[in-house]
Amino acid sequence: MSTQEGFTPTGTIAASADRKRVVFATVIGTTVEWYDFFIYATAVGLVFGQLFFAPLGANSAIVAFATVGVSFLFRPLGAFLAGHFGDKYGRKVVLMWTLILMGASTALIGVLPTYEAIGVAAPILLVLLRILQGISAGGEWGGAVLMAVEHAPKKRRGAFGAAPQIGVPLGLLLASGVMAFMAMIAPGDAFLVWGWRVPFLLSVVLILVGYYVRRRVEESPVFAELAQRKEKARTPILTLFRKHALLVVIAAFVFAGNNAVGYMTTGGYIQGYSTNPEGPLALERGPVLWAVAGSAVTWLLSTLFAGFISDRIGRRTTYIIGWILQLAGVFLLFPLVNTGDIWLLFLGLAILTIGLGFTYGPQAALYSELFPASIRFSGVSISYAIGAILGGAFAPMIATALVQATGSTLSVTWYLAGMTCLGLIATLLLRDRSGIPLGPDHEAEQEVSPIYGLAKA
Repeated sequence: MSTQEGFTPTGTIAASADRKRVVFATVIGTTVEWYDFFIYATAVGLVFGQLFFAPLGANSAIVAFATVGVSFLFRPLGAFLAGHFGDKYGRKVVLMWTLILMGASTALIGVLPTYEAIGVAAPILLVLLRILQGISAGGEWGGAVLMAVEHAPKKRRGAFGAAPQIGVPLGLLLASGVMAFMAMIAPGDAFLVWGWRVPFLLSVVLILVGYYVRRRVEESPVFAELAQRKEKARTPILTLFRKHALLVVIAAFVFAGNNAVGYMTTGGYIQGYSTNPEGPLALERGPVLWAVAGSAVTWLLSTLFAGFISDRIGRRTTYIIGWILQLAGVFLLFPLVNTGDIWLLFLGLAILTIGLGFTYGPQAALYSELFPASIRFSGVSISYAIGAILGGAFAPMIATALVQATGSTLSVTWYLAGMTCLGLIATLLLRDRSGIPLGPDHEAEQEVSPIYGLAKA
């Protein structure tokens, strides 16, 4: 029996305790990582256009949002590096380094001089630090997912896999909440001068907590068995693309459908659109940030529920329900936001996040069950990174450009609806592999393609 598939009775208590530590560590670690990542996107929508790109005038907002997308272009590099080293040397060591890299780059943004102080060097340094965040994010997700899912009992992978997934809404909740708090204690010009910097500097404390928690977690049992048998892939990335290139593309489209819509808030677009003093709504920063934070709670709850329910009805069915709910949320979002009423803005975001949770909660388990054990880290990380580029990388920038070109948010609605349908189509192309054995004993079964119409990968 593979170590992943079960434990002896004498080891049940120890296994249960270790699983709890894994769940806790993946939640804390991914929350810290995504707090760092989202605090940047939130600041872009609120202050970076003014502080780092002001000379560009009317185009400053588009360029500022483009820096959010630049980091996504480097996620594949992080995914390639993390996948290679994660499949060769383990999931745990990669997670430690991604956490440190993300925290250091985030804290440095907090002390970065603005354009007024050092000129063009300011936006250049800002972009370089954002690139480091992208490399870290590209490697983080795959490691956290596999630590959770590969430790999980077979019938609870969806629930365990939801642990790193809720790090995203928790990170958004924390980022929005801290920014909203700073908007209260440093209103107006004070927020532009120093208030926005505090959330970035707080990253140092959060990283220390995350590092401590992750050090106490055991390595994934699947990787431990691969290492013991000396069956680790020598060139996992080459093997992945030689045997599973089409699967990587389809899996990437699944995530792209979720990510493009999710980045309306995590990418800072709604925050920037609704608070722009020259825009149609011109709402105050604080209430909007609290509304986004509130929607992060509904996103968290729906993500958790989707992970649990996917263990009962399957990943594929859960996703299909999610795409339908997400499409409804897309068409309701801007009619509610454009009322200018903060409670209706929150309602629009809350409805949207229900669908987002259903198309994100099962993703950890879905991806883990798609790829063979020896190249699984590479498979899930690279699929995720490519999906992020196709989906959320430039979604805020595209939305901004569409509104400027058409004068209406209806164009953004159709763009998001199209991305949702793309995710649905990709999901329909995949067989449900819920419960497939994940250990190295079952590589032959794992190698069978999950794509409809293909017998072998």
